[in-house]
Amino acid sequence: MVAKFESRVFALVGASILALSPAVARAQSQPSPQYRPQPVQAISAADKADGAKAHPQLVEEFGGAMSGPQASYVESIGKNIAVQTGLGNAKTDYTVTLLNSSVNNAFAIPGGYVYVTRELVGLMNNEAELGGVLGHELGHTVAQHSKKRQSKAQTNSILGVLGSVLAGAVLGNSAAGNLIQKGLLQGSQLLTLSYSRSQETEADNLGISYLRKAGYDPRAMGTVLQSLANENALEAKIQGSSARVPEWASSHPPDGPRVAAALRQAGANVRGVTNRDRFLAGINGIMWGDDPKQGVVEGRKFTHPEMRFSFDAPQGFYLVNGTRAVAISGQSGKGELSSGAFNGNMESYITTVFAGLDQQGQTAIRPSTLQRTTVNGISATYGVAQATTSNGQVDVAVFAYELNPTRVVHFLTIVPSGNGDVFNAMFGSMHRISDSEAGAIKPRRVTVMTVKRGDTLQSLSTRMAYSDYQMDRFLMLNNLTSTSALVPGQKIKLITY
Repeated sequence: MVAKFESRVFALVGASILALSPAVARAQSQPSPQYRPQPVQAISAADKADGAKAHPQLVEEFGGAMSGPQASYVESIGKNIAVQTGLGNAKTDYTVTLLNSSVNNAFAIPGGYVYVTRELVGLMNNEAELGGVLGHELGHTVAQHSKKRQSKAQTNSILGVLGSVLAGAVLGNSAAGNLIQKGLLQGSQLLTLSYSRSQETEADNLGISYLRKAGYDPRAMGTVLQSLANENALEAKIQGSSARVPEWASSHPPDGPRVAAALRQAGANVRGVTNRDRFLAGINGIMWGDDPKQGVVEGRKFTHPEMRFSFDAPQGFYLVNGTRAVAISGQSGKGELSSGAFNGNMESYITTVFAGLDQQGQTAIRPSTLQRTTVNGISATYGVAQATTSNGQVDVAVFAYELNPTRVVHFLTIVPSGNGDVFNAMFGSMHRISDSEAGAIKPRRVTVMTVKRGDTLQSLSTRMAYSDYQMDRFLMLNNLTSTSALVPGQKIKLITY
């Protein structure tokens, strides 16, 4: 979460996409195990202009673009895969960006712009897997899936569908969609949701064909999907029934049949490189998990070392940190911590937040009163309002804290009517942290090491920078199982400080 909180960017990923001739579209929507080259299509000037306009907004929304050797390496692989699609004339037609985001995500937009987050790259185990994910996203573009999805969204209210992921049964689709549209619930990390099963299969198959054409082992599409499935399972184990599903996995669900289908499409006796050692060397040291500059989640605790504050979510809730806000989810309510423009007037600030919740054609949501208080020495103001949703009456609260004369953060929470005390302990947990506490927070990083004689799964897993599920995290990170054999000289990944 960063200090600045702005409206979300939505239409860009679901906007018009590169135009292909019907013959090219049909040929690439039904790929065969042997890739058949298609005529190169020039990226239109209009698409280039749209992409160039959208690019800086998306980069800002997803934590900024990374630079340096790791970003250059990812860019080189992405451009190599991109030219296999036939959507551009040269590698220079594409912009491949490594995003500083702790969510698993990858996507492509018109104009030759391709994105992947550092978290998803860190989960991968070889260069071919990176190519497969980027090829998959480009495959969505080739097959015009976003255009088809956008057309459907015009009648099915895609914002409401996306919003239901966060708001669930508490708020209801219509209201949740409005909250996302207004920028008050996280949305951009869910932009790639709602592709159909057939669209996912088509994008997988296109990605496999691009891998094959580029000389990679096409089975990498199946193995990276398996890694995502493993992470889904681990998240479910850690979080229990309230588990969040990683964003890319939510939009591209990597279940068993899909993994098997990708491996069948690739073929059993295939050739191609994975470039595992080069990949691991290229990503060694990449950040894993939250960037302290955006705040850090540890269990139910969120700490922002730069803004110097911390709070605890209620028991049974879990936190998901984004570049713009922190989502707070549980069975009995939903919430978000974010910040906004502050003119020195707390009442005006909170009124503005509530005004952003107005739903077209419905009664405005307004608190009956605003109350001033002090929380652990921090001046605060809060208000509560009632609203009617498709799932019944809910209580909506805004609780804002004046960290300093120019900076305010606020909780927006939604609970079923009558459950207003669910978040009281969280509201009261907000407190400032000291300089020494802030300085003690360090980022986790992916560290590549070579297995030595005597190393075991158990001994290596104890070096993971976590206090829980060390073995599970180690196996998931390396796409290993509890019966996997380690060989001296083998490269593996650890998460360290």
